[in-house]
Amino acid sequence: MATIHPSAFVDPGARLAEDVQVGAQAFVDADVVIGQGSRIMPGAHIGRWTTLGNNNLVYPGAVIGHDPQDLGYHGEEAYTIIGDGNVMREGFTVHRGNRPGTRTVIGNNNYFMVNSHVAHNCVIGNHVILVNGALLAGHVEVGNRVIISGNCQVHQFVRIGDFAMMRGGSNTSKDIPPYCLNDGTNWIRALNLVGLKRNGFSEERIRTVKEAFKIIFRSGFGLGKALNYLEQDGEITDDVARMVEFIKTSKRGIGSGRGSTRD
Repeated sequence: MATIHPSAFVDPGARLAEDVQVGAQAFVDADVVIGQGSRIMPGAHIGRWTTLGNNNLVYPGAVIGHDPQDLGYHGEEAYTIIGDGNVMREGFTVHRGNRPGTRTVIGNNNYFMVNSHVAHNCVIGNHVILVNGALLAGHVEVGNRVIISGNCQVHQFVRIGDFAMMRGGSNTSKDIPPYCLNDGTNWIRALNLVGLKRNGFSEERIRTVKEAFKIIFRSGFGLGKALNYLEQDGEITDDVARMVEFIKTSKRGIGSGRGSTRD
């Protein structure tokens, strides 16, 4: 049976695994599901229609799955779906979907630091880190093993590719391709080389991604010409193909290298 502090409130309609711990003055609403090994610390709030997987840690003052900050939302049933092994620190907030039947989705083994925020309808991959004060607006998509540094801001509907990084205090209203580092405003400054090395990329894999990056952001080609060159004459590894496909499918456009041209 779950361990629930006497001062906590757990709605009778919530379903908690037997070893879940709920701390003092925590709140768990109706229609919540919490998986094995999860711990809801004192003062945390789990909103309605939230599903937490196994081994999640929700720290004091975090608010998980509450109403979206959307004036068009009026209490309709919408969802927050969170996987396994996530850490949600003090003051972290994530909101449910903003329309009936929609959802905000978070994967596995992510780390959300103090006062970071994931808005409605976002989709977050695995092994993502949001540092203190990082803010994601609605409908943002974040790939795997991304780092969004302190006080970064991400505009609604932006996509951030796998292994990308945003430097502290930067912001973007454009998509950030896989493996890239965003600085300032919409500036794809460099590759996230430290991140690639830490994630076990070989020298050969990094070399091919470097060459593709130079063609896209440093050659002086327009974006369309750069992609055509890569597809026709470049070395198309799986990593390069991922970059090219991400850029080709961008709806918001991508950030540019400083001084580069864009079609």
